[in-house]
Amino acid sequence: PCRDFLPRGSGIVTRRPLILQLIFSKTEYAEFLHCKSKKFTDFDEVRQEIEAETDRVTGTNKGISPVPINLRVYSPHVLNLTLIDLPGITKVPVGDQPQDIEYQIKDMILQFISRESSLILAVTPANMDLANSDALKMAKEVDPQGLRTIGVITKLDLMDEGTDARDVLENKLLPLRRGYIGVVNRSQKDIDGKKDIRAALAAERKFFLSHPAYRHMADRMGTPHLQKVLNQQLTNHIRETLPSLRSKLQSQLLSLEKEVEEYKNFRPDDPTRKTKALLQMVQQFGVDFEKRIEGSGDQVDTLELSGGARINRIFHERFPFELVKMEFDEKDLRREISYAIKNIHGVTGLFTPDLAFEAIVKKQVVKLKEPCLKCVDLVIQELINTVRQCTSKLGSYPRLREETERIVTTHIREREGKTKDQV
Repeated sequence: PCRDFLPRGSGIVTRRPLILQLIFSKTEYAEFLHCKSKKFTDFDEVRQEIEAETDRVTGTNKGISPVPINLRVYSPHVLNLTLIDLPGITKVPVGDQPQDIEYQIKDMILQFISRESSLILAVTPANMDLANSDALKMAKEVDPQGLRTIGVITKLDLMDEGTDARDVLENKLLPLRRGYIGVVNRSQKDIDGKKDIRAALAAERKFFLSHPAYRHMADRMGTPHLQKVLNQQLTNHIRETLPSLRSKLQSQLLSLEKEVEEYKNFRPDDPTRKTKALLQMVQQFGVDFEKRIEGSGDQVDTLELSGGARINRIFHERFPFELVKMEFDEKDLRREISYAIKNIHGVTGLFTPDLAFEAIVKKQVVKLKEPCLKCVDLVIQELINTVRQCTSKLGSYPRLREETERIVTTHIREREGKTKDQV
């Protein structure tokens, strides 16, 4: 038997993603993740539950939400398949929908179709220009080669007389690696009149066999063919993506095992163990900090200068550059020297010019103050950055990390005042 349980109507009906898992089983029933204890055998109830669960999260006035509804359908009449039904793209907000509803829906769709491991079912009605299809446009963004996109053309029976979608279905107009499949669904009138799905499938078959533009490819058209193709292509796709997925999982597992190694012999109830672990981590922080300043660390940054290398650059490139930028006019300096000597001589002219020399030099040395203090600021900033980088290993103990950073940073700040005085 065919089951009809997805809500239909005008406006946005799908307002949350619906993750539908079809599972081959001897008995037929459905279950939701949000009410796992209940098994639904009446599929009208399934539709009502989808609508009620949508309203529970999004409200009754056309709001949307990216939180999915998970539905499993067990049946002897299905192929193993997982489908995600996403909202259609809307341009104009209605009801409680925000002004940026179009972008919100696009973002939601992109979250699902961007995954390399998923196949994209791009559905476009035949009575609209394929070049303007939002579904194909978005699929092309994340799958420019068209390697994991399957085109589905609906409403073939609603095209203007004398026109057809033959070029599209023969994959000539906007080619996709996996091609296009045409389907003819029930109209809203058929649904309201409770037209049986089997009768609808028979009518669809008859449409393709009797239409002059499609009869030569009738065996590659229609909903039953789409089911088979989806099952087959998904199986192949899983087979292709499994090796890379496996190696990704293995590398994640290795890094987790490495992390677990640290805790294997850790007994939280043993105070000596705790103290030892704490001391080891603090000592490790000291070693890491020293290595980053000396430039002999085990974590070598390949993207930018950091630690000791950056401090070296501040001293040998940045500081000299700041000094070179300082301007002085030799004429003015000579005039100042002349006035200083004359003023030191006063009326009697007994004093030596070394006091004049000291006055001029002091005035020039003052100019060095700003670049010197700027140099100290830059070094301090780099030391604090280095502290943060070194405490990253304490990530499992946020309070210890925070306290270590606070103590060391406070110490650096105390030394900063003394250093500036000295400079």
